[in-house]
Amino acid sequence: MAGRTFAIGDIHGETQHLFKLLASFPTLDADDTIVFVGDYIDRGPKSKQVVDYVMNLPKESPAKVVALRGNHEDAWLRVIDRGWDEFVKPPKNGGLAAMRSYTGGPHPNEDERPQPSEEMILLAGEFFPPEHVAWFRSLPYYFENEHAIYVHAGLPRGQNGFLHPSEVVDPMILLWCRDMDFFQNYRGKRVVFGHTRTEFLPPELDGYTPEDPKDIWAGADTVALDTGCGNGGFLTALELPALNVYESR
Repeated sequence: MAGRTFAIGDIHGETQHLFKLLASFPTLDADDTIVFVGDYIDRGPKSKQVVDYVMNLPKESPAKVVALRGNHEDAWLRVIDRGWDEFVKPPKNGGLAAMRSYTGGPHPNEDERPQPSEEMILLAGEFFPPEHVAWFRSLPYYFENEHAIYVHAGLPRGQNGFLHPSEVVDPMILLWCRDMDFFQNYRGKRVVFGHTRTEFLPPELDGYTPEDPKDIWAGADTVALDTGCGNGGFLTALELPALNVYESR
């Protein structure tokens, strides 16, 4: 079937899940598109390797590859440009795991803090190579094709309803919003997003598998793909327009 789009959720440094998921796809061709909805880094043990792989995938895959910016890529750009200790310091955000994927060292425990020799490098984001920083800066905030609109986090509401991404004045909201109004009330062209783990979305509105809150979540015109990869979960992809679901578990 030509013209397929395979949207892939938040990876968070998990190459094992990424490669298992991609291996489950059918054979792709030049009419197909792969869309990553962002958050390639942090938490999992292989942030650097995920970035390297996704950066090089357009050269290796016959399909068109679209990599969107996630809030974690955006956060590290803020760290690099002006500092953001409040993002870097909490262990749950996974920055130390990302740093060690670049510099070496054991994958940190859940509550582990950086060693004194690591702290300043971590707080400044100095471990990222220039080509990775440049790639983060190049990532678009959204993508749209005939099947859906793809964003990292969701769409905000304007005076006359939910805004198209092209109408959003501050595109950061497309990366960071976590709005129950969007989850519950958006109607329109299908929106595929990540960012908010599906277990935190309203199960009573899930049209896919409400009995499994950690599975993909499907609202009336929305599909959420963050099934907890990097947080003990797995990686999910949605094929459009057929609505086939692929998982790494």
